[in-house]
Amino acid sequence: MSFLVNLTLGLLFGAGLAISGMADPAKVLNFLDLFGTWDPSLAFVMGGAVLVAFVGYRLVLRRREPIIGGTFHLPTSNDIDSRVIVGPAIFGIGWGLGGFCPGPALTALGLGATGTLVFVPAMMLGMWAARLLAAAGAQTRAA
Repeated sequence: MSFLVNLTLGLLFGAGLAISGMADPAKVLNFLDLFGTWDPSLAFVMGGAVLVAFVGYRLVLRRREPIIGGTFHLPTSNDIDSRVIVGPAIFGIGWGLGGFCPGPALTALGLGATGTLVFVPAMMLGMWAARLLAAAGAQTRAA
C-alpha cells in the first residue's frame, strides 16, 4: 500500500512540475538572470508550494499519527554544522549552473529534455559520493 501511495504522490509531483514548466531548465535559469530575461514564474510556483506546505503541516500535525507509516518522522536536531552549510551551497551552485534540481531533473528525463542525460548521472554520482563521505565521516567520529 505504501508503494502505491508513494508512486501516486511522485506522479502528482512530477505532473505539477511539468504543468508549471519547472521541468524546463531555461525557466529556472531565466529566474536567476535578474538583469537579462528574468522570469518571475518560479517565485510564484515556490510561493504556492510554501503556502500548501504551511497549511498541510498544520493540518497533518494535528493528528496523533500519520494515516500511513505509523509515526511522524520529524527532525529532532537543530544543530548547524558544516554539512548544513556546504550541502545547500553545492546544491545551489549545481542548480544555478544546470537549471535542475533532483525532482525536475527526473521529470525532465521522463519528458526527454536535453541536458538531463548528463545531469541525472552526474547527480546520481554526487549522491553516491555524498553517502561515501558521510559514511567515512561517521567512521572517523566513531574512532
